[in-house]
Amino acid sequence: MKATINDVAKQAGVSIKTVSRVMNNEQSVRQTTREKVLKIVKELQYQPNLAARSLAGTKSYSIAYVYDNPNAYYVIDMQNGILSACKKQGYELLIHPCNAKADNILEEITNMVRHSRIAGLVLTPPFSEMPEFVENIMALDVNIVRIMSGGSAPDNFSPCIMINDHKAALSITQHLIDLGHKRIGFIAGGAEHKSTSERLQGYKQALANNNITIDEQLIVEGEYSFESGVQGAKRLMAENSRPTAIFSCNDEIAAGALFSARLMNIAIPEQLAIAGFENSPFSRQTWPKLTTANQPNREIAENATNLLIALTRKQVTNSIISQYTPQLIIRDSTEKKLNQ
Repeated sequence: MKATINDVAKQAGVSIKTVSRVMNNEQSVRQTTREKVLKIVKELQYQPNLAARSLAGTKSYSIAYVYDNPNAYYVIDMQNGILSACKKQGYELLIHPCNAKADNILEEITNMVRHSRIAGLVLTPPFSEMPEFVENIMALDVNIVRIMSGGSAPDNFSPCIMINDHKAALSITQHLIDLGHKRIGFIAGGAEHKSTSERLQGYKQALANNNITIDEQLIVEGEYSFESGVQGAKRLMAENSRPTAIFSCNDEIAAGALFSARLMNIAIPEQLAIAGFENSPFSRQTWPKLTTANQPNREIAENATNLLIALTRKQVTNSIISQYTPQLIIRDSTEKKLNQ
């Protein structure tokens, strides 16, 4: 027979309210009492009824992840990170994929928030980087944590996890320059993502730092997709003065660029070095494996969710800012110095 909260309270010698406080991770419970209750919970394999718990009071135990991102690996990592934090803290996860460009997107998310009785939302790009959207959702009196590209938060609306794409892109470009490359192509991601402009600016700063003229012909607009990498590399390598290296805005683009180069019988890295960004499975499934920047998306998502839950419990304020800088990982796609 399934254990109930009454069974836990009786065996632990505490009140039902105390068990509830322990399960809600409230700070008012003494550590010795908390440990005793958790021991009984484990022994009895007690599982709280989250739906009943939410209906019984005004407090919600559901977190929503709202996203629109073409990168499946990114979405999966985010979902797994959020889910991991939810499970540890007794929350459910509501996943809401949608189209950020839809005319009625604000109405759609507003209805979801009102009907689902969620404790809060984790927002990733592009939603987290849409100020008007964020302000309208905040007006619904719901907690938000944003994951965003940039060196600092644009406001103090909510706790933020900032990804320093600029610094990481500078590091990747400098790595290519150190190998002897001066003509370095850049294939961009979607313009609506701030990560694209941050990575482009990091690329440009590295060139400027090394007194290398920025050639706009070597910068190709694109999307965060394999096909964009294929077309971008084809365009770059059709120039009279080809680049000797390509920095792609993410690993999926880089994999497409690598595929395109192979179709043109271009040797990697002897004739063309290729680097990506994010350290997704794409970077490890190609041959040769791709140089990239490690962005720990699952860890970032788990951190964001823990911040969100702490915010709902009034344990932190909106001013909390965490920052990650993706770290360079050098692999075979760039390892050889350019023959001068």
